[in-house]
Amino acid sequence: MSSTPSTILVVEDDDIVRMLIVDVLEELDYKVLEADGSKKALEFLNDEDQHIDLMMTDVGLPDMDGRELAKQARMLRHELPILFASGYAESIELPEGMQVIGKPFSIDQLRDKVKGMLA
Repeated sequence: MSSTPSTILVVEDDDIVRMLIVDVLEELDYKVLEADGSKKALEFLNDEDQHIDLMMTDVGLPDMDGRELAKQARMLRHELPILFASGYAESIELPEGMQVIGKPFSIDQLRDKVKGMLA
């Protein structure tokens, strides 16, 4: 395993859900950036000095939905892996490097999904 932890951008408008996800990821030794919506997420994504290995975003965001955010993120960072968190059982076709985790998810499911996407 590398000495520097992978950096994950978590985009979630629900404060409690975001805090729980961040706590779990930090426990797993990831560096976590927090955004409560698309505007803050895009600030991180536009910062060329900010390294990001994975973006995890809620699909239902108030200012811009997660799919639109993912589209903009990929325009800025072409290869960025994106993990959508959704409370809906969605069977959507996703581009390469994008996956969905259904809410609610367990700590183990989150750990395995993130680890797999970063491998």
